[in-house]
Amino acid sequence: MEELNIKGQKAKKASYLLSRLSSSDKNKGLKAVADALLLNEKAIIEANKIDVQSAEKNGIKGSLVDRLTLDSNRIKSMAEGIEQIIQLDDPIGEVMWMKKRPNDLEIGKKIVPLGVIGIIYEARPNVTVDAFALCFKTGNAVILRGGKEAINSNLKIIEIIKNALVSADMPSDAVSLIEDTSRETATKMMRLNEYLDVLIPRGGAGLIQAVVNNSTVPVIETGVGNCHIFVDKEANLEMAKDILVNAKTQRPGVCNACESLVVHADVAKEFLPMACKALREYNVTIVGDTVAKTIVTDIEEASEEDYRTEYLDYKISVKVVNNIDEALNHINNNTTKHSESIITESYTNARRFLNEIDAAAVYVNASTRFTDGYEFGFGAEIGISTQKLHARGPMGLRELTTTKYVIYGNGQVRN
Repeated sequence: MEELNIKGQKAKKASYLLSRLSSSDKNKGLKAVADALLLNEKAIIEANKIDVQSAEKNGIKGSLVDRLTLDSNRIKSMAEGIEQIIQLDDPIGEVMWMKKRPNDLEIGKKIVPLGVIGIIYEARPNVTVDAFALCFKTGNAVILRGGKEAINSNLKIIEIIKNALVSADMPSDAVSLIEDTSRETATKMMRLNEYLDVLIPRGGAGLIQAVVNNSTVPVIETGVGNCHIFVDKEANLEMAKDILVNAKTQRPGVCNACESLVVHADVAKEFLPMACKALREYNVTIVGDTVAKTIVTDIEEASEEDYRTEYLDYKISVKVVNNIDEALNHINNNTTKHSESIITESYTNARRFLNEIDAAAVYVNASTRFTDGYEFGFGAEIGISTQKLHARGPMGLRELTTTKYVIYGNGQVRN
């Protein structure tokens, strides 16, 4: 706990310094970090290789190893994400409104940093860079606790970030990494109320529930993605097939990948054989209900649990429905409120889907894979919030801020 308290104290002090930095100063620090990542690419990849080899030795499945792996292109993307954040408007200090009261008090609402943000996440070392960059741009200090699978990658990345900040005359305690990856230390971090203003978990269902259930620090819940694609009876089936394959197979180990296919009965006999053939080219395991199994006889039988499962792997569940009402009910009963998509040429059904599906991101005729800060033009994201208070969907700069009221007077006293 001593180490956590020290990191918390340093982060709190750094947050006061960060809150006073100008946008140009923050951009200077971010630029230094982006350049340093590219200059130290070889060192990052070498550290990452140790993590990848350890993961493979421990039998971690391929989709999760893919999330862990860094190469030249991914490091370049990390640096490009920072460059995009540099180009974005800085929300800090913006006065949202100002009005004068009858007693001549001028009252306004101003955007300010949250303060110190804690993030607990799993085997995604790119999150280390995204989290730092977004927090730094918004004047927040951040304390990171990554998973043991990525510890060598994270240590190297944090070392590079801190050195770059020092070179740019910025506070290096703007970011810190908890090196102890034990559950006990994670639990202690969840109760660091004295220093943390908010805690954000980013990872699988187990991690997120552990944080929600154990944290005494306010939590923004993120990430679990049991995402559906509904192929309506008025869908362009070729488009539907292409979207499905992309959403399921491009990167199956991420939270915005499709995990469940819902098909209208009127097109199921035509669509399911072509969809299953396309998915099996990527070795996707398919489980389905009785109707789906009748149409494609070698589909495995799905359990009720399958329809609620985020596989993060080459596996998908299939449900055949008789109408859009059944589709809406099935999705709303099983959704994790992340991302859902309808494929249809019907304006009426598209509007119903957009209005009635309860999720952070709802699509018409597009892959769920676009639910991402980079794709939404945020430069990066801190996570994808699946709750409704404070933030929802990809969390960019504005989602890492809060507000305060500023009041100008000229001697007023309250009677």
